[in-house]
Amino acid sequence: MIRTEALDRLPVRTAVPALRRALDDRGVAVLCAPPGTGKTTLVPLVLAGLTGRGPVRRVVVAEPRRIAARAAARRMAWLLGERPGERVGFTVRGERVVGRETVVEVVTTGVLLQRLQRDQELAGVDAVIIDECHERHLDADTVAAFLLDVREAIRPDLRLVAASATTDAEGWARLLGDAPVVEAEGVAYPVEVLWAPPVRPVKPPHGMRVDPALLTHVAATVRRALAEREGDVLCFLPGVGEIGRVAGQLAGVDAEVLQVHGRAPAAVQDAVLAGSSGTRRVVLATSVAESSLTVPGVRVVVDSGLAREPRTDHARGLSALSTVRASRAAGRQRAGRAGREAPGAVYRCWDQAEDGRLARFPAPEIKVADLAAFALQAACWGDPDASSLALLDPPPAGAMGAAREVLAAIGAVGADGRVTGRGVRMSRLGLHPRLARALLDGAAEVGARRAAEVVALLSEEPPREYGDDLAAALRAARRGQDGYAVRWKQEVRRLSAQVDGAGSGEARSDDAVVGLVAALAFPERVARARGDGAFLMVSGTGAEPRDASRLRGAPWLAVAVADRPAHAVSARVRLAAVVDEGTALLAAGHLRVRGEEVRWVDGEVVARSVDRLSAVELAVRPLKQPDPELVRGALVEGLRREGLGLLRWNRETEQLRLRLAFLHRVRGAPWPDVSDGALLADPDAWLEPELSRARRRFDLGRIDAGQALRRLLPWASGEAGRLDELAPERIEVPSGSRIRVEYGGEQPVLAVKLQELFGLAETPRVAGVPVLVHLLSPAGRPAAVTADLASFWREGYKAVRAELRGRYPRHPWPEDPATVPATRFTSARLRRS
Repeated sequence: MIRTEALDRLPVRTAVPALRRALDDRGVAVLCAPPGTGKTTLVPLVLAGLTGRGPVRRVVVAEPRRIAARAAARRMAWLLGERPGERVGFTVRGERVVGRETVVEVVTTGVLLQRLQRDQELAGVDAVIIDECHERHLDADTVAAFLLDVREAIRPDLRLVAASATTDAEGWARLLGDAPVVEAEGVAYPVEVLWAPPVRPVKPPHGMRVDPALLTHVAATVRRALAEREGDVLCFLPGVGEIGRVAGQLAGVDAEVLQVHGRAPAAVQDAVLAGSSGTRRVVLATSVAESSLTVPGVRVVVDSGLAREPRTDHARGLSALSTVRASRAAGRQRAGRAGREAPGAVYRCWDQAEDGRLARFPAPEIKVADLAAFALQAACWGDPDASSLALLDPPPAGAMGAAREVLAAIGAVGADGRVTGRGVRMSRLGLHPRLARALLDGAAEVGARRAAEVVALLSEEPPREYGDDLAAALRAARRGQDGYAVRWKQEVRRLSAQVDGAGSGEARSDDAVVGLVAALAFPERVARARGDGAFLMVSGTGAEPRDASRLRGAPWLAVAVADRPAHAVSARVRLAAVVDEGTALLAAGHLRVRGEEVRWVDGEVVARSVDRLSAVELAVRPLKQPDPELVRGALVEGLRREGLGLLRWNRETEQLRLRLAFLHRVRGAPWPDVSDGALLADPDAWLEPELSRARRRFDLGRIDAGQALRRLLPWASGEAGRLDELAPERIEVPSGSRIRVEYGGEQPVLAVKLQELFGLAETPRVAGVPVLVHLLSPAGRPAAVTADLASFWREGYKAVRAELRGRYPRHPWPEDPATVPATRFTSARLRRS
């Protein structure tokens, strides 16, 4: 029996007529409705014709998370007075609850992606709702792009709704072809904000790590909220580990403590979503409770201010979830949970001054995540570079390049970027492409069941209590009865059924099987010991297991999970398997390189014959007769690293370089650019033939830089002969002295004793540029600086004369310097001559 009263209470009901009109007119719409208004539960039932009148249509609802998909289906079934699997069902990875009568099916976006790849037409489906699209999950963005392609090419009748819990819908409306935006008003009660920062500073999050002091403070804030406020408390934490630690610190509170996250058992999830049965509750949740789920009875929110987002270091091949500060948009969503049913309060565990510095919105996953799975989906769709897909944000070129390299290495795409048959098979396994490769190739070596066991471990990281040894974690999962072990066994059954395994792993130990499959998944993370418990991964990144780990004594590791804390030199190994060299070579053989290497190392040319797995050296021997071109390249590398000072320079050569730099600046071509960058960019133009004859650092020191620089002079045009005219090394002054010109500054500088310039009315010029005259006392100390001698003689000379004539009485100080000859001598000597 339909629960009409409950349906009528849902605020989104008032927006349904406008949504229907938008879909009838345009076939697309953006629905903005705050959490709890019924957009996830009432709207699909209305569009399917299951409430009121209207034709029955098949509706697919795409949710970002499994927990949300199950909860939405159960709620809709309850509203219809039915059980899931009748007219409303759900499909998530490893679980399908639908029946012949099902017309509303709730799926994860990952499941919908798989379905679209198999059936682009979505035969029999009348409408698709992409829920929580504001969260900008990569699968949701990809599903939207594919569905827009389907509407344009083969299914213009397919209705599409992007449903968002925020009003920031302009981007989605543009993406859907200026789709109408339908807004539903929510029922929101006032929420008081209380700022509750820790008393003492806590360390900022990095990698997966959260300062334990912050978690202790969050637990204390929950206790404070229980004492100060009525109603249930919803506490937001970044991940499962943090939820467990805070739950441990809340032992003894006068309330039921529940944990809600994607890995929580279905019974616990149902209990939380069903509401309180009279006992006060504390619900510790990840961001899944921001908008995807409604938790009844909550009057207080405690917000840790942290969230988990994917981050990828493409250069090192390390990708994982990372703890970050939650955005202001997330903070608003979380706070709103306290005002759903009555006035409430939110305790924010950070300082109010920090709030304005937070990001406005979460980073779109396409901007920060590993894109290998996305690139494979795009290749299977027929658009390998994703250039034709309608996406709110284009994928970063660097991340897509790294993703395509991974796909090519595992045989998922060909040299042209097009998907291979193997790639299509990988895409249908519901795994990251790396894990799909490990499953397929591992099954051929050790059998489908044993390969599936390891891949299931790698697809969802085991609990910390399972340890960091992957083989030990496998044995713990086999005998375990906890929630993780139950999910692991379900995944093993699913994966085993999808592959054929001709190989037999009976003769191999768990360690050997686990190591091989992990190495097949992450060949760049195969690591060789280099002493003192440290390892070097094939990717070139250092890696270190924890101090007490048995992994530290292994000769080789296949690293499955690692992160690199901020400012750390090496990655921290969180999960790995012991392997031998043979396994390493089997898994990472495509990265093996043999050849001559001539490089600049520690200030000298080093020539070696090397057998390596990318960054890991397997065998090295000295090379007696290296290729001269490789030697030359190493010498150029040395010059670029250590600078042109490796050549032979003297004062005259340095002055020549400064003169040429001056002419290039004021005259331009054909006078050469002699900056470090220009000289190092084209060493052929000035360092040959000496550079090709050199074999080591000592030989560079024998190259005359002055002779080399003269090769750059514009000999062909004849301008080279004007060097001394345009930028003279010395200028003759009225006294007859030839004074050196310094070219290091903006203007050439002429430093000369004042008496030697008597009678010179105009400032000397070099290539049309007035020199900067440093007028010196008879002792050679600066007396005045001018670029306008005529002005100095008129206005400045009198003051200099008054100051210095008493100090240097033996030198001439005429009242009118234009009337006496210039001299470098004293007055007495002048009289004698």
